[in-house]
Order: sequence, then structure tokens, then C-alpha cells
Amino acid sequence: MSDTQQTFDFEQSLAELTSLVQRMESGELTLEQSLGAFEQGIHLTRSCQQALAEAEQKVRILTEQNGQSLSQSLPPGGREAVE
Repeated sequence: MSDTQQTFDFEQSLAELTSLVQRMESGELTLEQSLGAFEQGIHLTRSCQQALAEAEQKVRILTEQNGQSLSQSLPPGGREAVE
């Protein structure tokens, strides 16, 4: 990650998105404010979706061994037996 690139905070972005939705649903925003909030919401949604896709990819990489999913070797219930 470069110095000019900011760290993405998923939880903060999700909280901002929730706040935007609540403000828009309140009906107190002007049309111009609503459009601005909608535009910001779209940006936040896309950023969150990208972060989730990246996290999912990392989980796939971490749970695969030699091209096979580790979940196949786990017993029903998804946990390994503790010895």
C-alpha cells in the first residue's frame, strides 16, 4: 500500500452508509442534499463491496491447501477434533 493511499475502514464506512440512509429516509433533506447523499452512498457501497470481495478472496486462499478446500477434511460441524 502506498503512502498516498488511505487505509479503508469497513466498519466506519458501513456506519456512514447507515447514517446516510437514515438521513435520506427522514425526509428532511432537500432534493440536492438527497442526490449528494445518494452519490456518497453509492461510493460507500462500492467500497464496502470491494472490501468484502477482497476479504472473501483472502479467506479462500487461507482455507485452500494444495488446491483443495480445507473444509473438505473437517468433520461435520466445521471444527477439527481437539486432541
